[in-house]
Amino acid sequence: MADVVPISICGATATGKTALALMLAAEYGGEIISCDSMQIYRGMDIGTAKPTEAERARVPHHMIDIKEPTEPYSVSDYKTDAEAAEADIVSRGKTPIYCGGTGLYLDAVIYGNKYSDGGGDSEVRAELLRFAEEHGADALYGRLSEIDPEAAASMHKNNVRRVARAIEIYETTGKRKSEWDAESRTGGRRRMAVIGLRFADRGLHREAIRRRCREMMRGGLPEEARRLYGAGALSDGMPASRAIAYKELLPYLSGLETEAEAEDRLFYATCRYAKRQATWFYKKDYISWLAVDGVYLGEESPGALFGRAKEIIENDLSEIKK
Repeated sequence: MADVVPISICGATATGKTALALMLAAEYGGEIISCDSMQIYRGMDIGTAKPTEAERARVPHHMIDIKEPTEPYSVSDYKTDAEAAEADIVSRGKTPIYCGGTGLYLDAVIYGNKYSDGGGDSEVRAELLRFAEEHGADALYGRLSEIDPEAAASMHKNNVRRVARAIEIYETTGKRKSEWDAESRTGGRRRMAVIGLRFADRGLHREAIRRRCREMMRGGLPEEARRLYGAGALSDGMPASRAIAYKELLPYLSGLETEAEAEDRLFYATCRYAKRQATWFYKKDYISWLAVDGVYLGEESPGALFGRAKEIIENDLSEIKK
């Protein structure tokens, strides 16, 4: 992989990452590696906004549909599998293009993930999860806040498994997760040209999210959610239960809300998620940002955005290869 520099397209949901990644793949002879923590699960198509069959026919995609929704999958697993996919792509003379909005996954392939190499301690993890069940997510989050306030600030308290993992790291290694993260960066980041897509106008972003939610609801999301719930794939504690777009529909599927109310619930949850994504990515100095407002409004063509992205990538690649 020494002579090939991967490209990454990142940013919050509903910013047009897939469309740009497809154009770049055509330009650079690339194949796309999904960088989305929920697109790895089979059967979760509409709710995770997976590339369509037509898009996947145009350009080979990796790291999509590799697990059942009931199977656990960690950041360390992703790093291992994504690097294997990248090596395979490069071996065939192609350019790897990461595309997705899971910042933790992107960080793992850019900086490494030293603290997870040992695989963790399943007994400690199980005890922490039992503690959360008995005392609540707030109590578990409080433990992490005392141990490692920096790590706690980087995650949502309701992401129980991630909070438990951070505590597990401290209890099994004697070192805080934030310390491991800092150490993993001391050697510098790996070579990668990273483009971030964002809306300069937050109101427009919310409008784009509203449009996507409406399309999902009309496109079969309730039926997809009903099937997944019926299969037990989204029960509490299941890895895929953290995905936005499914638990938000449960009141509607139970007959307690109208379709319009379900769409509103989905919209507000997605907006909150997009804000968390943006907060994560805006802190990263390895990202070159492009605004997508003009494309959304029809004032700029997708081709013009592609041209701006290509210019940044070419500049980044020339600097990286010096």
